[in-house]
Amino acid sequence: MHRLQAICLAALGALGLLTLASCGGDGSTPPSGQGTGAGGDPAAGGYSIVTTCGMVTDLVTRVAGDRATVRGMMRNDVDPHTYNPTRNDIATLEAADVIFYSGLNLEARLSDALVRMAGSGKRVAALTSGIDPKDLLEPEEFEGHFDPHVWNDASLWAASVSVIRDTLSAQDPAGRSGYEERATALEREILAVHDYAKQCLATIPEASRVLVTAHDAFNYFGRAYGIEVHGVQGVTTEHEAGLAEITRLVTMLTERKVNAIFVEQAFEEDHVQAVVEGAQARGHDVRIGGKLYSDAMGEPGSYRGTFVGMVDHNVTLITRALGGKAPEQGLYGKLTW
Repeated sequence: MHRLQAICLAALGALGLLTLASCGGDGSTPPSGQGTGAGGDPAAGGYSIVTTCGMVTDLVTRVAGDRATVRGMMRNDVDPHTYNPTRNDIATLEAADVIFYSGLNLEARLSDALVRMAGSGKRVAALTSGIDPKDLLEPEEFEGHFDPHVWNDASLWAASVSVIRDTLSAQDPAGRSGYEERATALEREILAVHDYAKQCLATIPEASRVLVTAHDAFNYFGRAYGIEVHGVQGVTTEHEAGLAEITRLVTMLTERKVNAIFVEQAFEEDHVQAVVEGAQARGHDVRIGGKLYSDAMGEPGSYRGTFVGMVDHNVTLITRALGGKAPEQGLYGKLTW
């Protein structure tokens, strides 16, 4: 278990609260209503929920249904690793009845506030607390910390739904049956897109099963779906890509004849473009295969703005760009390019 998690569990266990972790962005809370919302009816047990990044907000909104109002703090175009909470953000968290975040140090700059609020008796839950620690990755360069990007293995993110169900049932016992029903349906949808990922990505020719992205967010993806992954930057975007790393990737792409690499939503493309230009200077044509959603999802209200749509987009784009077979419009025919 991550050391911070262990400390938080020991400190908060007597209060019956769930384990904590952290997340980041650009320091701006979306205006009222820009987050995800459901009109919680006070007469029916309505209450307020605040969430951090989009992958958390989407799942919580689905399970909460109309029993609560859900507000997402982070816009979908920001980097959660570097999110600086404002005073308004802290006030929003303090006013919430329940707080959900991803955890595993993703929202690092919110850690102190989350620990403090949990210690005051507020329900604060990390979705990653529902995942067995033995299933978590601990990259060498991230020694002492787990890789936080667990949602890129959809089967692991499905396991986090139980945290939402149980937390909301404890907050609002009268709504338990609805939470259980919606959680079961959501888990089924997530596991369906997980199966789609396995089937599509398996069609990529063996020599082309190499995924190079802007930062090292796809380790769980690679393990789950049998793809070798490389990031131009490290696990956290606060780690800058160096010349040696860019040169290493250029050499690998050139020697192995990999023809496509990918940029990511909410991240600058400069380092990826440097790799492309380096390979081209050596006579190897590498193209940018498209934009992936790694730490952020698509526009709110769109299919890509849901977790299932995010995975569908990534899987379909990667499969087709690397020479595999996937339907152009994705699992449900909802993708347009």
